[in-house]
Amino acid sequence: MNLGAIYDFFVREGIRRDPRKKSQITRALSSQKIKYKKLSKVSKKFFDKECLTNPYSDTRILYGDRKKNIRRVLVGIDIEIGELLMARKLSEQGTEIDLVIGHHPEGIALSGLDEVMHLQTDCLVNLGIDPGVAQRMMESRIGEVGRRLHGANHSRAVDAARLLGQPFMCCHTPADNHVAEYLQKKMDRLRPKTLQDIVHVLLKEPEYQDAAANKAGPTILIGEAKDNAGKIIVDMTGGTEGSVDLFGRLSQLGIKTQLSMHLSEQHYKKIKLENINVVIAGHMASDNLGMNLLLDQLDRKGKIEVVACSGFRRVRR
Repeated sequence: MNLGAIYDFFVREGIRRDPRKKSQITRALSSQKIKYKKLSKVSKKFFDKECLTNPYSDTRILYGDRKKNIRRVLVGIDIEIGELLMARKLSEQGTEIDLVIGHHPEGIALSGLDEVMHLQTDCLVNLGIDPGVAQRMMESRIGEVGRRLHGANHSRAVDAARLLGQPFMCCHTPADNHVAEYLQKKMDRLRPKTLQDIVHVLLKEPEYQDAAANKAGPTILIGEAKDNAGKIIVDMTGGTEGSVDLFGRLSQLGIKTQLSMHLSEQHYKKIKLENINVVIAGHMASDNLGMNLLLDQLDRKGKIEVVACSGFRRVRR
């Protein structure tokens, strides 16, 4: 497969596992097309045209020719200058790295991370929250994330890839969509009764076993092991954590337990007041699971060798 085909495949698979309705995804893409058409000729030069067909602003080819044939990839959770230099070193030693894939966004995918968070607004509507309320809750959080990212040095790793001539891409929300769907289906099917039962379900997965062995596995953050799990919602997609104002609404909807990838201190303090249990699956382990599920799909399309690095462990299902 070539680089463009891999990128297009990741986007398609992300859409297939997207928690939104197809009509919501179509509407999101259509709104970008309308926005583009209304821009002046000058403004169109600076518009990210990938968002016309790719609904995930945090997933992009960061450097490289779409036509380049890919036989071996270096995959890591975080790819920065060190990992790109390692790719070059491996190539010099005879293990040719055709493409480096990071999970977490860099470059334009990082500076546009807040844009993918609109996905969460549609998810809240699908849970039963009024559209206007969902939009107001998310607008504040999206703005906060956008302001925080705006001043960051987004291009360091991408500049390194360009200087090294190393093709480089990142795949964030499509992988997170995979782990969110996978775990939600497990929770819905197995219906764990207690918080400890949720942890036991997670520990059947190799990624969470590995994390637990390294003191980063699933943990009960709010609640006791014997507490009733009740209705469980898996919250692991949409760029980063949503609005802190959400938790009261979740409680009203009868959700008893939230299964998350991670939770900031600000979100922890807020959700603790709402009588919602929280189980933290583990950030790196969940990212591993999402990437592995996505790469399993890629394996069915063509034989591409994966070299794992930067917190990633390849597990096939």
